[in-house]
Amino acid sequence: MKKPPALLALMLAIQAFAQTPQPPGDTERYTLFQAPVTLLRNAQLFDGSGGAPREHMSVLIRDGRIADVKPDAELRAPAGALVKDLAGGALMPGFVLLHEHLFYPTERGSYGAFFQSFPLLYLAGGVTTLRTAGSMSPYADLNTWKDIREGRAVGPDMDVTAPFLNGIQAFVAQVPRLASAEDAVRQVGYWADVGATSYKGYMHLTREQLAAIVEAAHERKARVTAHLCAVTYAEAATMGIDNLEHGFFASSDFVDSKQPDACPAGDAVPRSLDALAVDDPRMAALQRRLIDRKVALTSTLTVFETFSHGRPMAPAAALDLLMPQLREQYVARYTAIQRGGPNAYGRVLAKDMAWEKQFADAGGLLVAGTDPTGYGGVIPGYSSLRQFELLREAGFDAAATVKIMTANGATYLGRSADIGRIAPGLRADLIAFAAPLDAARPALPDVAWTMKAGRAWDRARILNAWKGQVGLR
Repeated sequence: MKKPPALLALMLAIQAFAQTPQPPGDTERYTLFQAPVTLLRNAQLFDGSGGAPREHMSVLIRDGRIADVKPDAELRAPAGALVKDLAGGALMPGFVLLHEHLFYPTERGSYGAFFQSFPLLYLAGGVTTLRTAGSMSPYADLNTWKDIREGRAVGPDMDVTAPFLNGIQAFVAQVPRLASAEDAVRQVGYWADVGATSYKGYMHLTREQLAAIVEAAHERKARVTAHLCAVTYAEAATMGIDNLEHGFFASSDFVDSKQPDACPAGDAVPRSLDALAVDDPRMAALQRRLIDRKVALTSTLTVFETFSHGRPMAPAAALDLLMPQLREQYVARYTAIQRGGPNAYGRVLAKDMAWEKQFADAGGLLVAGTDPTGYGGVIPGYSSLRQFELLREAGFDAAATVKIMTANGATYLGRSADIGRIAPGLRADLIAFAAPLDAARPALPDVAWTMKAGRAWDRARILNAWKGQVGLR
């Protein structure tokens, strides 16, 4: 039967819309500058090594890679180079963050997939490489990374994690419920075959299931991280897990009534940590066990700040990115927490900061992420900057914080020869700030731009384009 012309036109329009990536504008719209040869001058340089910053430094970029790094007086602009004077502002490697998502909470028990807005917003916040630490829409994550890699979309490099691997207990409807170790192994094999590069265990896995996941993933040369509860940190370390999420917030090791393969009920985990002294030798022994087993620890102070009394609301400019309903939902929950008075999360937040510092000072590999989950308020474009400030509050100086959020992530991903530092031969992934970092204050100056592979992206233009869009796309 021949279709009416109007219906045929509508069908063709829908098909074209469905087949075309839909960021609001193209690459050129968000590009601030790019040239075959660029010289950045007069920077306060944090190179990602953890060493003290150097003043009045120049960085020469050629074909998207760093060609030279020297004091201003020793590096002249080649003929035809684009020269940018940073006026003493800070320059550091692009953030390499290991607990990010392309989803955000839309209501209790449901997460919306925002694979159009989030990659751009992450880039605006200085993130040039990220790991999705658990997926709700894995095909969207995999296809988004393919589009970015092939130049059809704009965003950071992505290490795409398979869907959350949880036990049989319900988490959210978007996550598989694994009844056995065999279920878990099948999931590992399937998602490896379709392109996932890492795995995320979740709270209700049993020891048998987690051990099977670790073994199966390692056979495929992939790594495993986890947000644990039923399994303790010490048990997971013995299994050979590669990474643990959320600092020590998810450690059920100190719950007196903890039963094997069972997640303690209610708020038993935060209460156990609230009762634990900062200098308790049991925590020191757990940290040493993780370090000896080469287990990396991901700091996600941003998401736990949202549950803590006495902490600031998300910036108004970050909330402007949310559609009105999501903004109202976040503000209502934040207000209720603050009205509730001092709570265990607030006390444990300060302790976890100290424990993360102890872990790193003792030689542990501390990496960072922001985790835009909870009830909201952790919003790409701003969350990375807040994580930096919270690590500073935890006692890390600026150079150490840069290293945690750049080189350490690259080391974990096995990409330290390509990203994570400012050094000749590495990709030109950089964040420029409008002013130098203040050694005495955790607060960051404004971001001027983010560069990935030699192309500088316009933060203001990206943020303005996506106001009110998170929750829609």
